[in-house]
Amino acid sequence: MATDIICAVFMIIGTAFMFLGCLGILRMPDLLTRMQTATKPPTLGVACLMVSVAFYFPEIGVAIRVLAITLFVFLTAPVSAHMIGRAGYQVGVKFWKGTVMDELKDKYRGTSIDS
Repeated sequence: MATDIICAVFMIIGTAFMFLGCLGILRMPDLLTRMQTATKPPTLGVACLMVSVAFYFPEIGVAIRVLAITLFVFLTAPVSAHMIGRAGYQVGVKFWKGTVMDELKDKYRGTSIDS
């Protein structure tokens, strides 16, 4: 009974993180802020869902798989978001009009916040 409640709580929290991440993708104004909302909340959501799975199936094999999945997501999601954001910057995706600083302006040729 307690295990079911713990699993339900973690599943609700994980689903809420993922839902808020999806909502953020719709509400954010440019590529870079969308990349942040597409990476951080779903990563935490997957971690919560995996904790729920580990509680529901209390076996060492499942726990190892849950740990591997969580570690994989935590390592690959930020790297992929960084690469997509970097590619978007290099091809000249427009920034939000409220962006006030471009720290990469002098790092790449032919791109800037003004273009």
